[in-house]
Amino acid sequence: MKIRYSLRGMASLALIMCSIYQLPLRAQAPAKMRVTASLSDVSINKIPFIIAENEGLYAKHGLEVVMTPFSANAAKVHGVPDQVPKSVRDAVVGPNFSVGGGAPGMWDKAISSEPNDRVIIATTDDIVHWDIVAQPEFKRLEDLKGKRFAISGLSACTGTVALVVAKHMGWDPVQDMAILEGNYSVTPLQKRWVDALIAYEVPLAMAMKAGYKPLEDVDMRKWNEPIPCNGVWASKSWAHANKPAVIAYLKALTEAISMMKKDKEVAFRAVAKYYDFKDREQQQVIYNGAKEMPRKPYPSVDGIKNAMKLYDGAAMRRFKAEDFYDDTFMKELDQSGFIDNLYK
Repeated sequence: MKIRYSLRGMASLALIMCSIYQLPLRAQAPAKMRVTASLSDVSINKIPFIIAENEGLYAKHGLEVVMTPFSANAAKVHGVPDQVPKSVRDAVVGPNFSVGGGAPGMWDKAISSEPNDRVIIATTDDIVHWDIVAQPEFKRLEDLKGKRFAISGLSACTGTVALVVAKHMGWDPVQDMAILEGNYSVTPLQKRWVDALIAYEVPLAMAMKAGYKPLEDVDMRKWNEPIPCNGVWASKSWAHANKPAVIAYLKALTEAISMMKKDKEVAFRAVAKYYDFKDREQQQVIYNGAKEMPRKPYPSVDGIKNAMKLYDGAAMRRFKAEDFYDDTFMKELDQSGFIDNLYK
């Protein structure tokens, strides 16, 4: 029997065959790796992580990141609108990545009765570079001996810097400083609850907007004091079991750092959108806090060792510096040439 093919039939057959051959290609498209991330505070050292979201870098590197851009308390203290849905905050409880202070995480680990394997895998803020804003009657840092300093918490980065101040001045942080925890915005100054504020770039911008000035005789950058401030924490066992996701997260982070170093407007957009700071002068003051941010945010080993001295005690002495960090992920990313290529 002679089989005849019509032109319409042949066209239909071709369409069917194309569809059949395209199905496997679609099925092979890699699904994005889903991770959760919690950012603790409102500060410039968190901005690269927000830029990575705002500029689509997480998706570019194969990630779906469910993220809280700051804690509810940080939003309240700094007057930032908290538009994070409760469903998102609930989803990020026990996050894969915690973005916050290295020293606070070290202290929490040291004093916990329950062991954990959380380690620092990256540090975006590794040297003291903050300011001290005081009431107008205080002109020099030495005038503040015995006075009241506002910080967020003694184990927080603001507390770490307070201990660095005591060390630099030869003060006893208990006898020679009244270190007061809680509200670390400009409010305690305005209400005269405190004499001085340990100010990183966001409260500094707020204080300057309100007419305060940082002490002129304090340039902490010249102290060259290493600290493990903001960075990325993760469970070591989880990180090694999910290495592709960790490397992808660090790719997005380092690319975001390169973007904000090349073009401050990228950072300004993120500050305006997520923190609601739209004043250009405030944006610039906040951005200035990223001057020392490393292109290659390895865990700050020197900072970790320094923090162990600042928080010295029987609880901390149970640990070695190596118990607090894992630099293998940054090493692999660095050796791949990925970060160097961002600056070519």
